[in-house]
Amino acid sequence: MSITEYNGAAIIAMTGKNCVAIAADRRFGIQGQMVSCDFQKIFRMGERVFVALPGLATDVQTVAQRLQYRHNMYKLREEREMTPKTMLAVISNLLYEKRFGPYFVEPMVAGLNPDGTPYVGQTDLIGCQMTTEDFVVGGTCSEQLFGMCESLWRPNLSPAELFETISQALMSAMDRDALSGYGVIVHVIEQDKVTTRTVKTRMD
Repeated sequence: MSITEYNGAAIIAMTGKNCVAIAADRRFGIQGQMVSCDFQKIFRMGERVFVALPGLATDVQTVAQRLQYRHNMYKLREEREMTPKTMLAVISNLLYEKRFGPYFVEPMVAGLNPDGTPYVGQTDLIGCQMTTEDFVVGGTCSEQLFGMCESLWRPNLSPAELFETISQALMSAMDRDALSGYGVIVHVIEQDKVTTRTVKTRMD
């Protein structure tokens, strides 16, 4: 088993029409052993930028704290909010610094650009960036997530349709993975608001 699969995760970021959504499971486990079902994997970095961290739970918390620090320093220096593209560059820089003893996380960024267009991107564990126009997935059931997202996603989804699509994709993929699940949290980011919902799923 890979060290990135030790705690398990299932995360999706998906674009819509002038909105973007990011969703994750709530499980924290040690291989097959269940520990808790309220583990935070998505972190808010500013008004319209969210970062998700699938991977080793200890590194998830460490990287989240370091990113929060860098985000706060950026706001103090620049006196403006960080854009999603800038956040992805900061993450890439942080991970590449530690490339010889990397953090075992594969971060995902979802947010809205200042002009209201959606942005999703991802890096690997040493900071190689990848951005798309549709969706990015991560975690222990990424193959199942790719299949569900390719089946359900279509361009220009409204916020309500986007919530339904990302929830159904995540729940269907998690049912085929023993290391993720136990509830879902979904953030839908629009220009004027962020809607956060928790979804009840199978607890077995």
